[in-house]
Amino acid sequence: MRNQLLLLGALLFYSISGAIPNPYPKQVDLPSLNAVIQQKDTATFASGCFWCVEAKFSQLEGVLKVTSGYTGGHLKNPTYKQVLTGSTGHAEACNIVFDPSVISYDELLEAFFLSHDPTQLNRQGNDVGTQYRSAIFYHNNSQKEKAEYYINTLTQQLIYNKPIVTQVNPFTKFYIAEDYHQQYYENNPNQSYCQYVIQPELERFKEIFKDKLKK
Repeated sequence: MRNQLLLLGALLFYSISGAIPNPYPKQVDLPSLNAVIQQKDTATFASGCFWCVEAKFSQLEGVLKVTSGYTGGHLKNPTYKQVLTGSTGHAEACNIVFDPSVISYDELLEAFFLSHDPTQLNRQGNDVGTQYRSAIFYHNNSQKEKAEYYINTLTQQLIYNKPIVTQVNPFTKFYIAEDYHQQYYENNPNQSYCQYVIQPELERFKEIFKDKLKK
């Protein structure tokens, strides 16, 4: 964005100074520039510990930013310690900002279901509690319909030997988690949970989606 603005400023300067003949209409298409800036969307998923979710989805080409936080509950401005009690109604979740021209919401749904066990109720592995539930928080009707279609298809095809318990809920308010939770795996690769829980899952995820990883 900064580089685009610098380019725009330079072209305007040279146009005014007479160094080049009226380049603005030909060289800078403002509507096209706006289209590039607006080319992003957001998915919000909960599928266990958000450290793990963030580490996985950050690997995918087209994912611009992953933010860990809390959503789906009743308590305003919750802290990690409060969410950890399981009494706030919030789930540990991630906001995933992505470029839909590179990776689609459908592909993110595929990654979501293959990155955790959607049949485990209010837990993932040894992480137990409603805060670790499987949930999709949709931002519009299209996301809602796709999530429900995906769940129905997986159910009809008997992909799992137990019912899918993933919740599909409207996105409301997302509370960004404390700073030390952001990029946790990247910043703490030697921490025991990262080594023994996240790393094996991340390696499996990268193997499954090896054709969709960032270069």
